[in-house]
Amino acid sequence: MTSSPTTPASNDAAALNLEEMPITQHLVVLRKHLFKVVAVLIGLFFCLLPFANQTYQWLSEPLRAQLPASSTMIATDVTATFMAPFKLNFFVALMITMPFILYQLWTFVKPALYAKEKSLALPLLIGSIVLFYTGISFAYFVALPSILHFFISVSPETVAPMTDINSYLSFCLKLFLVFGFTFEIPIITLVLILIGAVSTQTLVEKRRFIIVGCFFVAMFVTPPDALSMIMLAVPMWLLFELGLLAGKLIEKRRLKAQ
Repeated sequence: MTSSPTTPASNDAAALNLEEMPITQHLVVLRKHLFKVVAVLIGLFFCLLPFANQTYQWLSEPLRAQLPASSTMIATDVTATFMAPFKLNFFVALMITMPFILYQLWTFVKPALYAKEKSLALPLLIGSIVLFYTGISFAYFVALPSILHFFISVSPETVAPMTDINSYLSFCLKLFLVFGFTFEIPIITLVLILIGAVSTQTLVEKRRFIIVGCFFVAMFVTPPDALSMIMLAVPMWLLFELGLLAGKLIEKRRLKAQ
């Protein structure tokens, strides 16, 4: 006894059943996924809470390595010594939970996708997770030490740099998020090509404007120095080229299939 293969008619029937579901049923399913996400996030947050101070020590290591021997980090608020590690602990728990969050999102939208869409969506989802973590790693290991070294080296000799722990945390989180989302550019470029919003030929023709746009965006989302702007704009450009290359390969496969 053999099982019948999935046909376009069966896919159409599944999509029709999803369309006939009342909106309240969709909300019930979504609520179940949200409960799972919140439960995992809270559980992981409390598991990591005993290590919050150690986590902040790890985060502040690039800054402490650049500070003069006579300088140290300070807390300008009474609650800062508690709230800064607390906020960082939540951010770390959120970043670790991110694959699970995206998996729950994938599980929610999966029934509404056709077989061809599923085969494309899952690799893009995995690629977006990998690129997001790669962007954060690049920010911590490459961009952050270079930016801190630049700012501390240009400080006047009569000024002893002593950074507030809350200010440093906000600076790092902003930098991590900016680089994390920036590294999604290949996925965004590829999706735009796949859905037919743009073609690779159009992107090639507009390449010089896109490069200028990368530097323009980096000028506003990074600290006010040329080094930070270059360290973000150049990866943005290279990641765009990576997405464009992947789009060209897909277009060639489509032409061969036709």
